[in-house]
Amino acid sequence: MRKQAITAVMLGYFTASLGQGPWKLNLHCPEENINLKLDLYEESISVPGLEDFGPMNGYLGGNIYGVWYVAGFDIKNEHSAHITIANDLGSEDQKLTLTQTSDSTYALKFLGHNFVKRVQGKKLVKIPSEMEMKVKPL
Repeated sequence: MRKQAITAVMLGYFTASLGQGPWKLNLHCPEENINLKLDLYEESISVPGLEDFGPMNGYLGGNIYGVWYVAGFDIKNEHSAHITIANDLGSEDQKLTLTQTSDSTYALKFLGHNFVKRVQGKKLVKIPSEMEMKVKPL
């Protein structure tokens, strides 16, 4: 009986995490230590450093210079979306595509010139234009 209860709880947790919908995500690129937190259904995410502006649709953060918030998006289908992010100063924006490649993996690709950078040594260097993002629990 105990084994059935544990299985039911685990199944419920797994189903709840998948039931968030394909565009309510917490993604992480382990190689670059970059996070992408999204909710393209409603403005529900507090962006670090931009809390005064209220909840937004998401942000890109981690091992990058500053925080880039979701400024706009276009959901193409259940597996692909175009997203526009802007830096925390609002001085630059960047378009990217996010495509689901499996249940737990997404491909992130920056379109055009990549403005997102990170500090390496004492210099700002561009991050890769394409990354594989893994799903993390919300």
